[in-house]
Amino acid sequence: MISDQMTAALNAQMNREMYSAYLYMAMSSQANAMGLKGFANWFMVQYHEEMFHAMKFYEYLHSQGGAVELKAIDEPPARFASALEMFTKTLEHEQFVTRCINDLMDLAIAGKDHATRIFLQWYVSEQVEEEENDNDMIAQLKLIKDNPHGLLMLDRELAGRATTVPTDFSKGVSAAAAV
Repeated sequence: MISDQMTAALNAQMNREMYSAYLYMAMSSQANAMGLKGFANWFMVQYHEEMFHAMKFYEYLHSQGGAVELKAIDEPPARFASALEMFTKTLEHEQFVTRCINDLMDLAIAGKDHATRIFLQWYVSEQVEEEENDNDMIAQLKLIKDNPHGLLMLDRELAGRATTVPTDFSKGVSAAAAV
């Protein structure tokens, strides 16, 4: 049985994951408006990943007998000056999420909630990957600087990123992932 404290904390994280999806949708829209369709694609793929993360929390809470509480999602920023700014903000956001996941892990350890600790381990690993990807993109964008040719080459590369997580959760995350 999951504690009320852990249930509340996981619900808060589920909301943060939904906000993350909303943030990446806003960035995708801005990239589209800037004529950077590849960047828009990258951020839309990120949107799908964040929705998958939120749904994993949703299903875990149900599996542990915890109540799911859907809260309002804050409005994300909608305007960014450049692709570099978008990725700088992305890294800052993912570092915040990492701190939140680490806090959840600490709570699970302190509460001797071994099931939740095991569940959260996937997120710990995922956050390492998220921050690495963002750091790589920032490094590339800093190398490109104001070179439009370099930016367009990177944009074409990002257009090839495909969604690797399920996007239809009507039968649940596990069922969608098994397809």
